[in-house]
Amino acid sequence: MGFHLQRLIFSVLCACAGMAATAARAQAPSGLPVADGPRYIVSYLEVMPTQTENALWLVRQFTDLVRSKQGNLRAEALQRIGYGHQFVLLQVWEEGAMERYFAAAETAEFRAKIAAIGNAPIDERVHFPLSVLPPAAPSTGPAIFVVTHVDVIPPQRQSGSDIIKELADGSRRDDGNLRFEAVTQVSRQNHFTIIEMWRDRAAAERHGMAAHTRAFRDKLGPICGALFDERIYAPAN
Repeated sequence: MGFHLQRLIFSVLCACAGMAATAARAQAPSGLPVADGPRYIVSYLEVMPTQTENALWLVRQFTDLVRSKQGNLRAEALQRIGYGHQFVLLQVWEEGAMERYFAAAETAEFRAKIAAIGNAPIDERVHFPLSVLPPAAPSTGPAIFVVTHVDVIPPQRQSGSDIIKELADGSRRDDGNLRFEAVTQVSRQNHFTIIEMWRDRAAAERHGMAAHTRAFRDKLGPICGALFDERIYAPAN
């Protein structure tokens, strides 16, 4: 068996395994409610630095394709500032439409291509709304995105939800905020993703120094289950 055929088979197997893992992550733990409404998929990609331009072309092409699908409300590709080989894909789907995305041949093909140049497996997380406004149009212009993964210890799940909602409510009033969304991971409801969109870097930095932001971090500190993981991105599409 030739090297290229072996690599192709490996990539397809990785893609299939990734879809199976994603399907498992989309299932809610027994006894925990899941809010109605759209489903948010946050996918972290890391490719070999030498493959950055190739990956950029792939994520742009795939994001354009996803936007054309029935039931898709929003699809955006972001590139991490300072770490150009790292990307995050943000997708919002009508409830019930997400399964078609996972089952689509185009999704498997994209996964296989990313796996072939990847530095790490795709990390894909499915969420339901915690504090969001109606889906906005895709980003344009030089806006800055901040994507933060928040993990609290399981007994503090409700407290974590409450202080994140409080942060979202206050942050939408900050100067330069274009979007502020907080979502809860379906399969681990003590895990959250915060998605911020700011007019520019200066606005994002002012928000980070605001009294209500610092108060949020003070409240979060004692109940955190992992490092507060805040990453800054620019639109890639």
